[in-house]
Amino acid sequence: MLNVSFEEMLSRVIVLAVLLLVAFPIHEFAHALAAYRLGDSTARLFGRLTLNPLAHFDPAGGLMLSISVLLVGFGFGWAKPTPVNPRNLEGGRWGEAIVAAAGPFSNLLLAIAASIPLRYVYATGLDIGFLGGVLQLFVIINLALMLFNLLPIPPLDGSAVLFAFLPTQTAWQLRPLLAQYGVFILIFLIFPIFGGQSLLSTVYDIVLLPLYRLLVGL
Repeated sequence: MLNVSFEEMLSRVIVLAVLLLVAFPIHEFAHALAAYRLGDSTARLFGRLTLNPLAHFDPAGGLMLSISVLLVGFGFGWAKPTPVNPRNLEGGRWGEAIVAAAGPFSNLLLAIAASIPLRYVYATGLDIGFLGGVLQLFVIINLALMLFNLLPIPPLDGSAVLFAFLPTQTAWQLRPLLAQYGVFILIFLIFPIFGGQSLLSTVYDIVLLPLYRLLVGL
């Protein structure tokens, strides 16, 4: 951290701010709103049907995110999980999948919204200085959150989407197995074991970068 330049530290602070003040709160609010629309008021009763970042802040997850971003430039943390009672949701497994997918979908919408002015900047060659870098970070962060949360591994949102598409019996057999070993699978995906690069970063190279170029018109 002591050898980090001012510009690099500033970019890390911006990443942290985007995550804690925008991306995480809107992600969790989207879960709460989808659940409320489908008949479950649990999140609203817990004060989570709001865009207030404080309502979605998890002390442990926020602290870990802050340390990892500021010290090493790579963020790992989480917001407070949105409480949902699947029994109250309309549509059964599909309702649960919609609520789960709402979070990553909100991050995609944020990335698209920020990519519109960035697309104009790239197309015209307009120099907007520091703001251009902020927009780039905003798009990339939200795309990364979307892709990470769509991984079909508990406790990530993608697991609920996966279970909705599987036959009922297969889903019931697979759910406890993935729930038991999901954290270990995630550690394996995140840990850099292939020439200093993790499987997750490889997936990002294959999916995130082309998606970023598509959105901004490169």
